[in-house]
Amino acid sequence: MNATKNIRTLIASAAMVLGLGAAPALQAAGPAVALDRFPEGKLTDVAALQGGAKIYMNYCLGCHGISQVRYNKLRDIGLTEEQIKSNLILTQAKFGDPILSTIPLKDSKEWFGKTPPDLSLTARSRSSGAGTGADWIYTYLRGYYLDPSRPTGWNNTVYPAVGMPHVLWELQGQNRAEFKKVSSHGQGSEVFSRFVNEKPGSLNPAEYDNLVADLTAFLAWVADPVAQTRKQVGVWVLIFLALFMVFAWRLNASFWRDVK
Repeated sequence: MNATKNIRTLIASAAMVLGLGAAPALQAAGPAVALDRFPEGKLTDVAALQGGAKIYMNYCLGCHGISQVRYNKLRDIGLTEEQIKSNLILTQAKFGDPILSTIPLKDSKEWFGKTPPDLSLTARSRSSGAGTGADWIYTYLRGYYLDPSRPTGWNNTVYPAVGMPHVLWELQGQNRAEFKKVSSHGQGSEVFSRFVNEKPGSLNPAEYDNLVADLTAFLAWVADPVAQTRKQVGVWVLIFLALFMVFAWRLNASFWRDVK
């Protein structure tokens, strides 16, 4: 019995360390609202990817690194070495270094209680039956609303009880969320209904959505930098196989033509 109890305690402790035992984490495993569709055309829009990189470096890199990508890899989205060094490397990092958070991991853990996660693979890890990882990010960044009950003053429709504050609030403005009561199987609950703008931001809603789409496109690229190249190569492979099939079929017919 003691051994079983110890194993259960160990598993519970590990779950808490990994964030699996916390109610907010469990609640955030699936979106509380339907995911909006991310504009897929942004993934091949070089200007969007470059704009997303700029937004990320200015608003996100302070806490979240994207360590699976190096600064020199940003040349793949059409940036020159000079542009990267002058505009996107905001620390003492070198051109070939991984893109790391600008605050030391030890300090971030002390300040926030836990180290902010690396976002390199977020666009892949958040993919689910509800939508792609890009859909999740796109909806999440547009889902913040004022909530005085939260320590940061913010909550999120996609990730209820989110710990991260709304870092883009000056651009989007301040929204209040309205919820409606619904009844299912004799039990009542509240579901998100709509946002009501309390204070406009520096961007109008369409401009903010476009900015978030650019940032989402960049994070989707970060999660799989060779995705578009792989798709292009795949198309050429299929064309080659189609041509080869015709050639092989005619060659086979030629070999067996005189065989009765």
